[in-house]
Amino acid sequence: MPNMQRFIRAGKIFTGDAWLQDHAVQVEGDRISAVLPDGSIPADAIIEDHGDSLLVPALIDVQLYGAHGRLLAVYPEPQTLQLTYDYCLSGGAVLFLPTVATNTTEVFHQSIDAVRAYWQQGGKGVFGLHIEGPWLDAGKKGAHVAQLIHSPSVQEVKELLAYGRGVIKMITLAPEVCSAEVIRLLVDEGIILSAGHSNASYREALLGFDRGIAAITHLYNAMSGLHHREPGLVGAAFLDQRVSASVIPDGHHVDYEAIRIAKRMMGERLFAITDAVTETSSGYYRHELAGDKYECNDVLSGSALTMHKCLVNLVHHVGIETGEALRMCSLYPARVLRQDGLYGKIAPGYTAQFLVMNKQLEMLSVITS
Repeated sequence: MPNMQRFIRAGKIFTGDAWLQDHAVQVEGDRISAVLPDGSIPADAIIEDHGDSLLVPALIDVQLYGAHGRLLAVYPEPQTLQLTYDYCLSGGAVLFLPTVATNTTEVFHQSIDAVRAYWQQGGKGVFGLHIEGPWLDAGKKGAHVAQLIHSPSVQEVKELLAYGRGVIKMITLAPEVCSAEVIRLLVDEGIILSAGHSNASYREALLGFDRGIAAITHLYNAMSGLHHREPGLVGAAFLDQRVSASVIPDGHHVDYEAIRIAKRMMGERLFAITDAVTETSSGYYRHELAGDKYECNDVLSGSALTMHKCLVNLVHHVGIETGEALRMCSLYPARVLRQDGLYGKIAPGYTAQFLVMNKQLEMLSVITS
């Protein structure tokens, strides 16, 4: 019987809890079976040795809209998802949520169909669909299309859930424009709800959390800010231990010092997303590259980040320790997706997917199962 195990070795391994030296990861199939000291590796083992590099958990992106000139809302096809997966891999991410911003029901349905077709073709990396809007507050629309923003009816929600069952995994909405019944329907369906593009008061935000909203979409951006007389959605995110929040660490969406403040307040509840878009000249969102960010009608509309760039920026510009920055790009988003038993750590039972970097945090390769 041939030895079906393989061992992946590196100078330092980050397990998600600690840094180990002189260790290797034992892999069987697509799962990690053990993390062993070098001296415990069998003499006949197949070893993939990465020298003095760093071996860390692969990254996760909860929010991006397309890649390589193909925005999912404009090209709702499996090819778009494959290209987006390739883009994610180029930045060390192996799991992602393709996202569609405020749009028509037809586009949402086409995007759902595209995810199903991609999965049927054996496509990798797509956890499910993230729908951002249209149940938002028009006063905090950002780059979203104002004429499509509205408060949802129960019937509309039921119809979308029926069409997108098993595909829609996350919805960004404004809690103040959604009824208790609407939120209950979504929560009961298992949808991860995230508050965003919202002008909610502090009390309205807490009421949304009471009803089952578990996350905040791109903290600070397009939401009621922290004011000394009205703490708003930002203040609620800081203080309520039940919710996590994504942040876009590109230096444009949020000042790096503001991320440092949020990190001090939220700790493990703050995680990174790219919010990455791509050039497009059709559809509602005609993103144009402006330096190292994207704009739509002269409004900041998305980033040019990869998850690896998020990691580097968190370390170099925000001053977060490398291990904690890695958790912000892997383990913490996995928790939000309820996948932290499979992703975000190098430990037995977890998926055998890794990012290899040098000591300067430059990306060398991605290992996928």
